[in-house]
Amino acid sequence: MTNKELTIGNIRLKATDGLILATLIFFSILALIFHSSVEGWWLLILKNIGVGIVYTIFNRFSEKATKKFAKFFLRVAAVTLTYAYLFGAVDKLQLIIHGRWMDDYVLDFEQWLFNLQQTLWLEDYISKPLTEWMMFSYVIYVPMYPVLCGIIYYLRGELAMEDYFFTLGFTNILCDIGFILFPVASPMYYIKQLYTVPLDGWIWTYLGELMRKYLHFAGGSIPSPHTAAATIMWIMAYRYHRKSFWIMSPIVISLYFSTFYGRYHYITDAIVGIAVAFLAVGLAPILMKTWDRLVTQKSS
Repeated sequence: MTNKELTIGNIRLKATDGLILATLIFFSILALIFHSSVEGWWLLILKNIGVGIVYTIFNRFSEKATKKFAKFFLRVAAVTLTYAYLFGAVDKLQLIIHGRWMDDYVLDFEQWLFNLQQTLWLEDYISKPLTEWMMFSYVIYVPMYPVLCGIIYYLRGELAMEDYFFTLGFTNILCDIGFILFPVASPMYYIKQLYTVPLDGWIWTYLGELMRKYLHFAGGSIPSPHTAAATIMWIMAYRYHRKSFWIMSPIVISLYFSTFYGRYHYITDAIVGIAVAFLAVGLAPILMKTWDRLVTQKSS
């Protein structure tokens, strides 16, 4: 991971910062170019600008913080919340190319490959205990995100944390671009009427349904950001804290299945999400070297 920073006036940007701000600019350019297809395009651009400013301010506070926890907390809050914002921001951009959802292609492919639709086939095996475990593995991903970051930061240092942030962010952004290139609404929006067995459980199922209601939207499906990000977290745990890797293993593996058991995704989404994670791991070092060259040229 690179530790070089690009200095612009009083602002110092790490590679993760450059990635985030470049994505905000990219989404704004797309909104402007395809404004006739983007509802509230001007508002999206203003939001992107505002988020970029707030993100920069948060990072400034993080740099000036003297206590280790304050520095960590501000950095994690800025990066994590901005990644979450980007996931929501891409919602308005999903149909700018195709103008419609492409679920029928996924359904036809899976029918040809498996001779069934997995999310419907799984109705024969749904039970409350299984649903509860699947929803646990799906929901626990959210707190697992910053907790693993904290473990890496306190045990391996800031540079390792930035490696985690950059690779995870790059993976999320590849997923966001995938939503635009191949927009898929997801099973709960496209074939919802076909389900006859409810997903009943207890507290984790309740939380999973809250996520579906308030944090999900039509689209954001392929590649699955859940399987992609979980794979990156798993890889980073193996790289920086092997004990966390083994603890996470049953959860991550279950999470892969939970994405289509819980009808959040098709199985194709989950597989492509895992593949995108490995692609990001391979490309991230190249991007970091490119960042190093950019900073060196700017400084010379």
